Amino acid sequence: MEKQTKIHVGLLFGGNSSEHDVSKRSAHNIYDAMDKSRYEVSLFLLTRDGFVLSDAASRRVFDGEDEATVAAAEQTKVDASNPLAPIWNLSQAKDIDVFFPIIHGNLGEDGTIQGLFRLLKKPYVGSGVLASAVSFDKDMTKQVLTAHGIRNTKYLVLTPENRDAYDYSTVQAQLGDNVFIKPANQGSSVGIHKASNAAEYNDGIEDAFRYDYKVLVEQTIDGPEEVEISILGNEEPIASKLGAIRVPDSDVFYDYNNKFVDASGVTFEVPVELSADLTKEITQMGLQTYAALGLKGMARIDYLVSKDGVPYVGEVNTLPGFTNISLYPQLWQATGITYADLIDRLIQLGLDEFKYQDELAYDFIPLDDHSAASTYKPKH
Repeated sequence: MEKQTKIHVGLLFGGNSSEHDVSKRSAHNIYDAMDKSRYEVSLFLLTRDGFVLSDAASRRVFDGEDEATVAAAEQTKVDASNPLAPIWNLSQAKDIDVFFPIIHGNLGEDGTIQGLFRLLKKPYVGSGVLASAVSFDKDMTKQVLTAHGIRNTKYLVLTPENRDAYDYSTVQAQLGDNVFIKPANQGSSVGIHKASNAAEYNDGIEDAFRYDYKVLVEQTIDGPEEVEISILGNEEPIASKLGAIRVPDSDVFYDYNNKFVDASGVTFEVPVELSADLTKEITQMGLQTYAALGLKGMARIDYLVSKDGVPYVGEVNTLPGFTNISLYPQLWQATGITYADLIDRLIQLGLDEFKYQDELAYDFIPLDDHSAASTYKPKH
């Protein structure tokens, strides 16, 4: 019997966002879940200052060595004058069959790393450049959702040019007394504030503009329940059971502190039991959101459900966490898909999507030339 060739996976993790260490933990779990008889795995750590370490150096950090020390030594091996120096190790990984990026936030979820994979002509897990970029920008996401009739909260967009026109009284008249302030392009609840008076509003706006030049001010939902769903697939995605995040009554929302500093008061209900009608509506909204944004591979979609049972799409995460407490894999496990099976499916979806896209023509083909017609049908 012929020995099966292993699929060579490049696991890319780290990054320069606040979720750098979360990404490391996600990568550890993904690596451990991979069937080593089926996969050969190379590790690539993107340091906080944007340098991709080699597989050997990444493994040293993976095994507990100090990242800064390893990175300093590694960077001396690459010609610093080369404009490709930061990604040199990645560009030389010619035998990688598929990349699995698990970089959260900036660079990982905004289309940047996906564009690099396109240039390298390599398959990768997850959504493409456009879908990633649009989904990472909260304003663009809401524009797409609104255009498709998918319920989301009312909001205003502030920029350095128009921010002076939106003082608290102006915003209050349009959105109500209580509002959320969010940088348009940030994850992990970084720079997010709830304001119920002019002082809180002004402080929140000032802080949010530290992280982005576009800031959203959103209406709040009365007594919301935070519900999440996991989506998996390409052209024919499937949805998981639902989960809920429970934060202490004293906390305003599931903020950065609750996520990464002190999560002792936070609990997760997986799966969460909601009414059949509400469960159906949230599931349908999730699949509609996935399709509207053109997402591929995976996504976790967060909702706010009002006291009277009306769900609003909150945010879309195209590269959700894979840590021990991350809801994306937990929701699939509750649905009947094991962690290892989930990883297998994601890798295959990445390979399928690359083959599907590779069948497209990128230069002009005369109408009477049928030799280049695509006959490939992707697996789902």
